Amino acid sequence: MSGQKQPRVVVTGVGVVSPIGIGNERFWQSLYASRTGIDFLKSIPTAGLPSAIGAEVSDFVPEDHLSDRKFVKVMCRDIQLGVASSSLAVRDSGIQPGDIDPFRLGVVFGAGRMTCHPQELAAIAEACRTESGFDPAAWGREAVNNIAPLWLLRQLPNMPASHVSIDHNARGPNNTITCRDASALLALAEAVQVIQAGRADAMIVGSGSSNIHPVDMAKFHSFEGLSRRSDDPSRVCRPFDFERDGTVVGEGAASFIVESYEHAVRRGADIYAEVIGTGAGCDGRGEANESSAIGLVRAMQSAISQAGISPAELGHINAQGKSTQPDDIVESRAYHRVFGDLASRIPVTALKSYVGHFDAGAGAVELAGTLLSLRHGYVPATLNYEIPDPRCRLNVARGEAQKLSNRTAISVNRTFMGQSAAAVLRAI
Repeated sequence: MSGQKQPRVVVTGVGVVSPIGIGNERFWQSLYASRTGIDFLKSIPTAGLPSAIGAEVSDFVPEDHLSDRKFVKVMCRDIQLGVASSSLAVRDSGIQPGDIDPFRLGVVFGAGRMTCHPQELAAIAEACRTESGFDPAAWGREAVNNIAPLWLLRQLPNMPASHVSIDHNARGPNNTITCRDASALLALAEAVQVIQAGRADAMIVGSGSSNIHPVDMAKFHSFEGLSRRSDDPSRVCRPFDFERDGTVVGEGAASFIVESYEHAVRRGADIYAEVIGTGAGCDGRGEANESSAIGLVRAMQSAISQAGISPAELGHINAQGKSTQPDDIVESRAYHRVFGDLASRIPVTALKSYVGHFDAGAGAVELAGTLLSLRHGYVPATLNYEIPDPRCRLNVARGEAQKLSNRTAISVNRTFMGQSAAAVLRAI
């Protein structure tokens, strides 16, 4: 494609499974009405956990969203959420069987840490127990007969992309991105590149995760820090607020149909937005790089440069907004490095205040929020932003949804290790 103008790439379908609603309409209504999905956990016992609060997806029946219900038994919760969101996105796009050559329809899906939980190995561990203790030699000799042969398929990170491909007969390029928070935006960037290279007409993109489990919560608290508040769950997650004290676990997924503009127009598709720029980066070694989020700086600079716009053209920023003291400060520094004085004027929203934090899936749900914001012309308020943190100095949207000045936005994500991604989208 050297010397030629790159084909335009657009989003024509969105599917959301989230703590504030399954389906685009319920999801957007909750965002617009500033209605959180964070509450006391109901699906697991919370005694001894670092927090009894999280954001759970309720009324979710995975069989309702699968072409073949028998696959549910080899899907962990993460996979179920992700595959369900892909079905909603395909339906939203209006694509019918036969509309696209299967070999021209691909999949790029993000996956987080699909943990093997202790109870899943309880039977095999019990089979190794002897009167004197634990016999490891029995593990491979006979204990393995106590575990389902397809057990491992529930935890493999490539399985969401595999199931999505099978469900929608997508035989084109297929890949899995395992980069935690940044997975969804990196998957979007790869899908754009595949289409622009002429290898596919359309791609199914997404991510899904669930961290509603004691093991996941313990890991989360050890590495990233959960809020220790225990009073009003709806007020716990406070991105960029001076009194924030940690994040909140959640679960969910979102998927997108991404296709070339010409292909979308030919089939009469309803277009949400055009992907006009993507970027990625990593902080790398050194405290100076980490404290200034150099990876996020490079990702945003690359996305804006590729989009061919100035920062002044951005209508809003959909932030990582993890609600931990250090992460929000570091993220804010990146905005000031890239946008200068504009960083204090561009509206910022942080959707984890609605849905919590859940690894790869959170970035996808936030991207869905960006696309629906562009469609409806409003940026959702960031919940619980009451005392501005002078170390952040951002124009955080609060109170109620604000009307957008223009329909161009940047969505960003950054992992605890500094891996970052950004995408600039524009409504057309």
